[in-house]
Amino acid sequence: MKWTPGYRSDDVEDRRAEGDRGGGGTSMGGVGLLAWAFKLFGLPGLLVGGALLYFAGGLGGSDGSGPVSTPGARGTPTENAQDPEKEMVSFVSFVFDDVQKTWKDTFAQGNERYQTSRLVLFRGRTQSGCGTGQAAMGPFYCPRDQRVYIDLSFYQELKQRFGAPGDFAQAYVIAHEVGHHVQHLLGYEEKVQRGARGSQEGADSLSVRLELQADCLAGAWAHATGQRQLLEEGDLDEALRAAAAIGDDRLQQQSSGTVSPETWTHGSSAQRARWFKRGYETGNVQGCDTFAASKL
Repeated sequence: MKWTPGYRSDDVEDRRAEGDRGGGGTSMGGVGLLAWAFKLFGLPGLLVGGALLYFAGGLGGSDGSGPVSTPGARGTPTENAQDPEKEMVSFVSFVFDDVQKTWKDTFAQGNERYQTSRLVLFRGRTQSGCGTGQAAMGPFYCPRDQRVYIDLSFYQELKQRFGAPGDFAQAYVIAHEVGHHVQHLLGYEEKVQRGARGSQEGADSLSVRLELQADCLAGAWAHATGQRQLLEEGDLDEALRAAAAIGDDRLQQQSSGTVSPETWTHGSSAQRARWFKRGYETGNVQGCDTFAASKL
């Protein structure tokens, strides 16, 4: 992917210097979600990807008693020349801003206002509006504070454990999480929250439809990057490989040797790759209505 080295974003909060001091552990609600995250190897879109934290009342507790206070902005990414993640910070900053600019323009075309999200970089754990977020959860979006959270070490896991290397695989992760923010603004995430509790798991569940739509919205952003000549040879293959690597069926096969569609929350490898590709081909929100699709 073509991008601007050294890029800085005003919408990035860099909390990495806080290390592992993000809070005093998790509550019972958080423990249950962490166990689920462990089963799925803690991959992107887990937990707070719109529905799940709302269903559980947030990581801070299962009673839905409201958001945990969130630390204020920590400023732009570090300028420390010795920072081993300096280039990665610059890259995700560029991608995050580019994804948001794409959606801002898209909303404007429909005479709607896009409300900007923020990207929080952390190491180990940090506080979010949904409670204590931890690196083991993977990247996540918190609808309560409208922020995307990522521990950059996740990208090493994506490359080494799940065989999905490449800068556009990394960009896909950011675009997927911003896709959850778009869903929040458009009311899809609220629709899932109001859904029947029994419809939150399974191959045809509301949760799967929400996650596949976020994949499709990431593909719609990829379509826009192609129009602006930012894509390079192999980029789409990197994103499709990443989407397939985190399918529920593949993760279950790796962890237990069996596949149980009735417990899916994110969709199969084929579904995730298919909906990303559909977003890339259509380039719009209308083509990403997984909730109206008779077959996923």
